[in-house]
Amino acid sequence: MKKLLFILTVVLLTQSAQAQLFSRERLANLETFDQRFLTWGYFLGFNSYDFKIEYNDQITDMDTDIIVDSQSGFNVGLIGDMRVNNYVNLRLEPGLYFAQRNLRFPGFEEEKDILREVKAAYIHVPLLVKLSTKRLNNIKPFIVVGVSQSFNLSSNQDNPEDNFQGQFRMTKGTSYYELGFGIDFYLYYFKFTPSIRGVFASTDELVPDDDPNSPWTGNISSMKTRGIFVNFTFQ
Repeated sequence: MKKLLFILTVVLLTQSAQAQLFSRERLANLETFDQRFLTWGYFLGFNSYDFKIEYNDQITDMDTDIIVDSQSGFNVGLIGDMRVNNYVNLRLEPGLYFAQRNLRFPGFEEEKDILREVKAAYIHVPLLVKLSTKRLNNIKPFIVVGVSQSFNLSSNQDNPEDNFQGQFRMTKGTSYYELGFGIDFYLYYFKFTPSIRGVFASTDELVPDDDPNSPWTGNISSMKTRGIFVNFTFQ
């Protein structure tokens, strides 16, 4: 699913960019838009979260590794953009991200012990540096890099119950670094921007079971979130 979303987004961006670059139309829309010091907008999109799991016992195989089944979620949020110069902008993009991952633990016989649904509602706050090319007709490609912090509104970090009672616990807050690219399209009334971004957690999100020998979390040294965001921005 993630590969399909990535391919479709890249094809869309490429075809739209080619249409703009090689079109005979040279009428510039929103000519003074990029001269504004501050601009605002909003975004809608979808996401696919995953986990990078590291184990204490490095001798693992397909029969013992945890299986992560990623589900597609959706995003909505606001944008604040500050112009530094013609090619550099600082962006703050707070948003609400709904996600789910299903974990399957091999070695158990009953489904209630095998499956753990990890649902999350993140308040995700990234601070990004946007590095743009020169505007070409009515498009401007760019890349973004930055750091972010998320707060999981669905966290059960303080729950006294753990996997022995069917509760897989995750931390409340996570830090990330981010990298992505997109294209600004200057339309007649507004600027439309499709983009794709990868996020990579720098902090462990797992709350281990109270029993250090737990069959669910005892062999996990860290569990860090990875994700792909596809957003559509309107400014």
